[in-house]
Amino acid sequence: MATPSSPLFSYEVEMAGDTTTIKCHGRVVADTAPELKQLVKPMVPKCRRIILDLSDVDFVDSSGLGTLVGLKVSAAAAAYCTLEFINLSPRVKDLFHITKLSEMLGT
Repeated sequence: MATPSSPLFSYEVEMAGDTTTIKCHGRVVADTAPELKQLVKPMVPKCRRIILDLSDVDFVDSSGLGTLVGLKVSAAAAAYCTLEFINLSPRVKDLFHITKLSEMLGT
């Protein structure tokens, strides 16, 4: 299921068993972060494992970073749900490292 919602951000959702994978494209920034939050947050109580594939995300700003952290915290609070970030671009991986969030975000 794809969404052409914004030229800055789109995604596809794949469900397999108890794992939901969301492949993100574009930028996770102030204009697009709320859309990602609205997509993922309702999944937390329903899904055992959520994977955010960020291979095609080329930029994350402070709002996007706050959204990713908030989603990770929400999943952690729901003891039965894990949220993973995979396939980070070097730029996003550097951002997680610089902000000292690599360990918390499990990247």
